[in-house]
Amino acid sequence: MNARQLFDLPCILLDGGSGSFLQKAGLKSGELPETWNLTHPDVIRALHRAYFDAGSNIVLTNTFGANCLKHTPDALERIVREAVCHVREASAQCTGDQPRFAALDLGPSGRLLQPFGDFTLEEAVDLYKATLRYALKEGVDLVFIETMNDLLETKAALLAVKESCDLPVFVSNAYGEDGRLMTGATPEIMVDLLESMGADCIGVNCSYGPDVMGPVISEYLRLAHVPVLFKPNAGLPRVSETGETVYSLDPESFSRQMEPWVRRGVRAAGGCCGTTPDHIRQLRSRLSGIRPDTTHPEDAVRVTSNTRSVTFQTRPLLIGERINPTGKKAMKAALQAGDMNYLLREAIGQEEHGCDILDVNVGMPGIDEVHVLKQAAEEIQAVTGLPLQIDTSSAAAMEAALRTYRGKPLINSVNGKQESMDAIFPLMKKYGGVAIALTLDDSGIPDTADGRVRIARRILENAAAHGISAHNLIFDPLAMTISADERAAMVTLETLRRIHDELGGKTCLGVSNVSFGLPARDGINSVYFALAMEHGLSCAIMNPYSQPMMQTYRAFLALHGLDSRCLEYIAFMQAHPAPSASAPALPEQPSESASAMSPLGHAILHGLRTESARLTQELLKQQEGLDIINREIVPVLNQAGEAFEKHTLFLPQLLMCAEAATAAFDEIRLQAGPKDASEDHVPVVIATVKGDIHDIGKNIVRLMLESYGFPVTDLGKDTAPETILQAVLEKHAPICGLSALMTTTVPAMEETIRLLHEKAPFCHVMVGGAVLTQAYADRIGADSYARDAMAAVRCAQQAESEYRKEKD
Repeated sequence: MNARQLFDLPCILLDGGSGSFLQKAGLKSGELPETWNLTHPDVIRALHRAYFDAGSNIVLTNTFGANCLKHTPDALERIVREAVCHVREASAQCTGDQPRFAALDLGPSGRLLQPFGDFTLEEAVDLYKATLRYALKEGVDLVFIETMNDLLETKAALLAVKESCDLPVFVSNAYGEDGRLMTGATPEIMVDLLESMGADCIGVNCSYGPDVMGPVISEYLRLAHVPVLFKPNAGLPRVSETGETVYSLDPESFSRQMEPWVRRGVRAAGGCCGTTPDHIRQLRSRLSGIRPDTTHPEDAVRVTSNTRSVTFQTRPLLIGERINPTGKKAMKAALQAGDMNYLLREAIGQEEHGCDILDVNVGMPGIDEVHVLKQAAEEIQAVTGLPLQIDTSSAAAMEAALRTYRGKPLINSVNGKQESMDAIFPLMKKYGGVAIALTLDDSGIPDTADGRVRIARRILENAAAHGISAHNLIFDPLAMTISADERAAMVTLETLRRIHDELGGKTCLGVSNVSFGLPARDGINSVYFALAMEHGLSCAIMNPYSQPMMQTYRAFLALHGLDSRCLEYIAFMQAHPAPSASAPALPEQPSESASAMSPLGHAILHGLRTESARLTQELLKQQEGLDIINREIVPVLNQAGEAFEKHTLFLPQLLMCAEAATAAFDEIRLQAGPKDASEDHVPVVIATVKGDIHDIGKNIVRLMLESYGFPVTDLGKDTAPETILQAVLEKHAPICGLSALMTTTVPAMEETIRLLHEKAPFCHVMVGGAVLTQAYADRIGADSYARDAMAAVRCAQQAESEYRKEKD
């Protein structure tokens, strides 16, 4: 039986946790678990055999943290080689006829990817390829990417697998209690991306127990066309009276909570932190004879960003057309000068004017389109949550932008020419996406609806041959100018209707093409827009600053019952946008949705670093630095923090906001010195504790604290308790933040807290990390627990207030 035949089983039984097993076997605080492949091979083989004996079909290698960030190439090769051999040997020692396979375990790198961190996507891909290369030499059966809490790093790991081998790949993400990844992605976003990139089995692991993660796994079962896996923790951890980490769900309770999810359609089940071979044995017994229900996911057309999903349904969508240099002298000049700030302000302005998706086109002579399109897409994604339409005729530029795109983009475009389909469909298959399909071929654009529908059918057939489903195509029947052909508009409208009725397809138009060469174009465009929507138009590429077009759109929604109580129409008409179709002056003044906010506040809130620095320079000519901080910077940071806590703004946007605020602080420091920017705040020391090399959360906390003006000393990762104490004493820091991701490093955190309380009693110790809870933090003696970066800021503010009261 090969690994792909696993999916013939009613339910694939996965293994359970390893950290708690190894700790009981003597793994020391701060010791890297993967090194036990070399130093304690008997223990590792015993762990693997215990899971196979319990009934696991797949056992993961002891390589969760094995990568070249922690090990030299030679050491990494030995660790991975032995890890695979240990699973093989454990399987060979077992009796019984259940299928048994070795899966290479790939965990998160512990680094935050650009633009929010300093790790590039290509560095991440190479990191995973290095580990894969050694495992493939040993003949591993499949790859299991797990505990990923960032969409882009998940994508990097999957790309590494797809570019290295054709083995089955399972991908599992770790969600927070809010049902999102740390960087903001929802299950819907991850399902769409991973399916379209060709993952074989996708799902959820770690975080919490089966009951808490129920809503997330429900979404996977509702949406996924591929098998779904579920590998939750054994409930929540706590430290027992004897100092041992224990979890709330015993084997019987865990299996009882897992059974309903398998009945509902979960195809691969196991456990993560806190689960043991006994948990898997009990799960196997309970699932005996159960055949999961068949799921019936919808074939929705959907594009996503890192934090937002947009579905093409009854309501027509708007694609903003203005990030395109055609006919725009100012944008051409900005692109030639490498001024991304112009594009960022256009993106924000179009979002504020109601667009659902943003078209991004930088094609013009004299620039490196491969580099500039990639850069533009990355930077625009950093300041807006809207999905993007990547618009280029260059396959090389398209691939560069798709590779680093955070989500499942709209691709503009493919057409009926074989050359075009051969170039675009492989990119879609590799990176995921929904393509705009133009109904033209080598013979040009047919002048009849029959001809255009024939091309649409041929595109569908060719896409299917590449393994691309029909719901990843949107057809553009091409709006032609009526000044050259008076029948052009009606042919396009008929094609729209037939693609909708006969093919069940979604459609798109660049509406304004219809009026080219005519006066008063907005009048024709808006009427044609209404006609197209009546004929089933799914989305329009248009100018959101055009009042007639937007008024037509709002009226259409109201008349078709797509605007509850006509509230959107009323709000739009009350706003009285400018009648001109040209964009507002880019916008020194924000749109009406943000009119109460100052220009600097608007720039900071939207993460415009260059603009924030420039506006701060202007304000410093008239105001004191501390006044700018108190009146401009801190209020908008508080607003962003409140939005983050309410889940209306997500981590990537919060980080860009913090960076823009930091850019403003830097200008104030340059003029007035560091005292003006931080004299009201006490020093803070932060570190990831000994033995833990994961510093994403700690780096985010540092950035947020600095954006609020706290002077932060960052000691980095894998930091000894004595080093932390020394820094606290040298800085006389009344606040210290400690981070840990792994259960195995919590004892080092507890030791650090004990040392700080003993030698630096004036210091308030706040803790955070994926394995911690409030109860856990209380048990190890922390003064406060911060579940995320904004909570850390609140803790620091409270601790600072209490420190000053005691000092006074």
